[in-house]
Amino acid sequence: MSPVPASPVRASRAPASPATVRIVLVRHGHPAASYLDDRDPGLDELGHAQAEEAAGLLDASGPVSLVTSPMRRARETAAALERRWHSPAGVEPKVAEVPAPTDELVDRAQWLRGLLGSSWPEVGDEALHRWRQGVRAALTALTADAVVFTHYLVINAAVGFATGDDRLVVFKPDHCSRTVLEVHGDALSLVELGAQRATRVV
Repeated sequence: MSPVPASPVRASRAPASPATVRIVLVRHGHPAASYLDDRDPGLDELGHAQAEEAAGLLDASGPVSLVTSPMRRARETAAALERRWHSPAGVEPKVAEVPAPTDELVDRAQWLRGLLGSSWPEVGDEALHRWRQGVRAALTALTADAVVFTHYLVINAAVGFATGDDRLVVFKPDHCSRTVLEVHGDALSLVELGAQRATRVV
């Protein structure tokens, strides 16, 4: 069973300043099925082990607020830290995976493959731009330090906003990697990228 990659990122329990909120974005653990095979898979055995290890690494930094995507793989990843902190995560639909224009699994996978190499100015679908703005709105609305369990492209959208990078894929967060951002009013700044690995998205 592969361990969760080591990461230099550690959450901070207290905000850096009265006007600053610190957010740890945790990518979900290894799923039981791919994007091509299942619309909403949970975690497999490796994913559950990764979630437990990530929870152990985050344990000393809390408790802080917990937020999760409504998708099974994110909720099951959050569950490990919920148990440690005896605190349920709030479900936030705006940090769910990018919405596909079709429910057909093969067509959906082909669509995502074509999307991954794009930049946001090249994207003509207004629904995707609304999704991206929703990610930013959800994160900047947080008023206290939080751990947010979410997805590959959500983390990339957030880091893109924080760094001014318009690519859809700014970096490749591994399963259960931890990326730290700070909220300053309605702006995001990057503190630390999470561990990266060439994980398969589709």
